[in-house]
Amino acid sequence: MEKLENQIVEFKQSWHDEYLKTVAAFANSKGGTIYIGYNDSGEAIGLEKSETKKLLENLPNKIRNKLGITPFVREEIQNGKSLLNIEVPRSSFPVSYNGKFYIRAGSTTHELSGIELSSFLLEKTGDSWDELPTGVNIDQLDEVLDAESIEKFKVLARQRLPLIEQDTTKSILQKLNLVTGDGRITRACMLLFGKNPQKHFISAYSKVGRFKNNTIILDTVEVKGNLFQQLDGILEAIKKNINVMFDTSVRELSLEGVTRREIWDYPLDALREASINALVHRDYLDTSASIEVRIYDDELILSNPGKLMPPLTIEQLKEKHSGRQRNPLIAAVFYYANLIESWGSGTIKMISLCKKHNLPEPEFVERKEGLGQFAVVFHKDIFNEEELRKRGLSERQIKAVKYVKEKGKITNKEYQEISKISERTATRDLFDLVSKKIFVQVGSTGKGTNYILKTP
Repeated sequence: MEKLENQIVEFKQSWHDEYLKTVAAFANSKGGTIYIGYNDSGEAIGLEKSETKKLLENLPNKIRNKLGITPFVREEIQNGKSLLNIEVPRSSFPVSYNGKFYIRAGSTTHELSGIELSSFLLEKTGDSWDELPTGVNIDQLDEVLDAESIEKFKVLARQRLPLIEQDTTKSILQKLNLVTGDGRITRACMLLFGKNPQKHFISAYSKVGRFKNNTIILDTVEVKGNLFQQLDGILEAIKKNINVMFDTSVRELSLEGVTRREIWDYPLDALREASINALVHRDYLDTSASIEVRIYDDELILSNPGKLMPPLTIEQLKEKHSGRQRNPLIAAVFYYANLIESWGSGTIKMISLCKKHNLPEPEFVERKEGLGQFAVVFHKDIFNEEELRKRGLSERQIKAVKYVKEKGKITNKEYQEISKISERTATRDLFDLVSKKIFVQVGSTGKGTNYILKTP
């Protein structure tokens, strides 16, 4: 056998009862096989026939009595050598060995503790973090819940819960499954509507920072309160630290009357969507980190603790998708509040909004170490008027860039027409745009030649 030890394979020369923790680790992970009678290199050295017979008789019962699972134990003969295979299936429930829990991490057996253990037990038992009860009884609602947030939710939920404004707070919480059977409010309830949820969950807040670079911080804001308050606070802090221009050629009707159209560095609806995703899907078990928004000159990074819930992948985020909810109660309340359109549409909406505003697609990044982290990276439009003027472009050239952003390309003749200039001047301007790495020439000569924006 020329296999190497990995997440589902382990070699042992002989059996010792301490290997029961390896059996438990396989059961708690993806399953696996322990090969007895092999050296560390996977070379068969064999067992005494009497030993094999004894293990075949005793091991299944020993494992069943000690761990509560039944593996498949069988003998294998290779080149006349007696070998033993212990095939361990994945368990649907947590398996402990001497009161401790183990999983496979690569080719090693890893003991779980702290946050890792809590996360593992929740996953195995089928419970979610937000469904668990707090120590607060439903009769204490006035003391711990923010009445204004409850009223705001009623207004937001009119469309999907038409009669909700007639309900009492207690009735609303019960309908939303935010109260347990013994009358205690859930963790989800405290996060969604609490007056001071950070008193109970110290890391359940968000941070927004404006960075010059990775070491120089120009501004930082801690956003606390319940999730509805944090959503508003995150967006206000972001707006404070990104740029806005006003398009005087377009007037929009608002509650304040006719106003100029605002053009932000990034579409606010996309930032709102990313913020909602972070608040709804973050791993609240991870008390070592908070939601973070890092704003740089050319990009905005919004990250939250917790990797994607399996089997969801980064690639699937770019298309209609579904998957397990890490915090199903929180997700449901945001859905009823009309803040989530449908399951799995948030990332698609971010992509669509960025494209509509002529921005690069946002990047979705996952870091899988430990409990993991998920981030959305928004890239700034490097071809906005402010940046173009900084790079020395004339008003004609800026007009041409705007034309290409709208039409996708421009020819020399079109450049002449939109600016009312000669062919010679247009050629010089276009050559300058290419040399400044703003345009890319497509085609070499003649009528087939056009110019497109250089990809960031």
